[in-house]
Amino acid sequence: MAPVADYPGVWGKATATIDWCEENYVVTEYVAEFWNTISNLAMIIPPILAGIKAYQEKLETRYVVSFFSILVVGIGSWCFHMTLLYEMQLFDELPMIWGSCIFVFDLFHSFTPPKYQNLPMILCLVLYSFIITAINPPSVPVKRSPQLYLFRIMTSDFLPLRKPRNK
Repeated sequence: MAPVADYPGVWGKATATIDWCEENYVVTEYVAEFWNTISNLAMIIPPILAGIKAYQEKLETRYVVSFFSILVVGIGSWCFHMTLLYEMQLFDELPMIWGSCIFVFDLFHSFTPPKYQNLPMILCLVLYSFIITAINPPSVPVKRSPQLYLFRIMTSDFLPLRKPRNK
């Protein structure tokens, strides 16, 4: 955990369950983790520009929604690293789950005819998002997170098992 400066900053004491590797409130009293916050501009500016371009080019709505989901993740991450508040941690982590489902939907629809709707898939992705949102408080350590277990189950058929090295 990163060291916390004596001054709690404008946002008060950090309430998030995670504090990254950057010292807090070193650059300014308004931003807890300055460089983590600034780096999120790469998740905010390009999706805005790409979403506008996709809309102007009259691309499928799924592209605009995808860019919007990246934008929401970027804004959530910006707010979290700026404040280190628990509420902003949720705003950082939960859009990642929902955005991932949007991209799974997009990937599937890359191989289907235009205007094709797979309602069971949409319902499964929404249900998955709701379940993971409900059972995944950010305080759960990453090593025990439900997403990691689900990912391991889903990918176990596709990844070869490693053999231990001979000593």
